[in-house]
Amino acid sequence: MNILITYHNGLFARMGGSRSNDWILTTLARFAFAAVLLRFFWASASTKLDGLFTLSIGAYAQILPKKFESLGYDPSQLSFLDTLIVLAGTYGEFILPLLIVVGLLTRLASVGMIGFIVVMSIVDVTGHGVDAATFGAWFDRDSGSLILDQRLLWATLFVTLFLKGAGPISVDRVLRIT
Repeated sequence: MNILITYHNGLFARMGGSRSNDWILTTLARFAFAAVLLRFFWASASTKLDGLFTLSIGAYAQILPKKFESLGYDPSQLSFLDTLIVLAGTYGEFILPLLIVVGLLTRLASVGMIGFIVVMSIVDVTGHGVDAATFGAWFDRDSGSLILDQRLLWATLFVTLFLKGAGPISVDRVLRIT
């Protein structure tokens, strides 16, 4: 058994220490985000705009569903703060993913995306009333729930980028942002 352990440890020691392989992890995390989630977030953000600076009715309905319904779907009845929240959420859905893909201010953008996912999940549950199957459960045999399962995987990408940074193929590296 000691021979197997020694062989195992020697093999993986030759592959490099944890710091020397960080570039693979960070580059893969940013690639996975770009390949799987970038268009998801941009498509979602696009539904919230009627023009470059004009929010659609759908933006308010998606981000503040119960409040907007209680006001008869009239955006003029929303407070300045409500409008600011909807604007921040909409433009955050464009800007934060872009920052991650190009690797600019990646750690901050990752924290922003984690917050975005948390808020999005809370709104889905409290505002849109998702059912139990959509919400899902951890440690079950179904790995496809939209809230708990998928968003945990999304958040794992962002936690990785927050802890490790953008990696060598990034604007952060060019600007020496750590």
